[in-house]
Amino acid sequence: MDIATVNTLPYEDFVNIFGNVVEKCPIVTAAVWSRRPFVSFTDLEAAISEFIDALPESGKEGILRCHPDLAGRDLQSGTLTRESQQEQAGAGMDALSSAETSRMVRLNREYKERFGFPFVICARMSDKAGILRQLSERCRNERAVERAHGIEEVKKICRLRLQGLLLTDAPNKL
Repeated sequence: MDIATVNTLPYEDFVNIFGNVVEKCPIVTAAVWSRRPFVSFTDLEAAISEFIDALPESGKEGILRCHPDLAGRDLQSGTLTRESQQEQAGAGMDALSSAETSRMVRLNREYKERFGFPFVICARMSDKAGILRQLSERCRNERAVERAHGIEEVKKICRLRLQGLLLTDAPNKL
């Protein structure tokens, strides 16, 4: 889909198509729809990033809370969004050993207890070893640092999801 087509989409179609570029947060794309016309893919991405950046800290944490635990119960029960299921599977989260699963569950729990929101990482740009390492390391961060880091990961996820919708030869790297 080219940017000219994006600019002609009615509100409902825009939100239906782009509503999950930020996990379970269609309000983000609903809000940026009114910024049309977008001159480019980069302009659309920037509008989303600016909306997120303008949120109060509680709003940013709300966006983080919409993300599922990596290799968590939603993956096990098959209730992830299509995008998250593909991203987690691509990073090997659906193929953890029992020891890796136990470690992931423990680290996810510790992380959420410490910060009040789930660990967010762009799974498409990592693998299970990198995700486990980052989860362990990031548990030591201060809350504000981790909130900012999580939001930057949300933006990476968003960018790759937008690329998948708009660019026919979308890479897995930023």
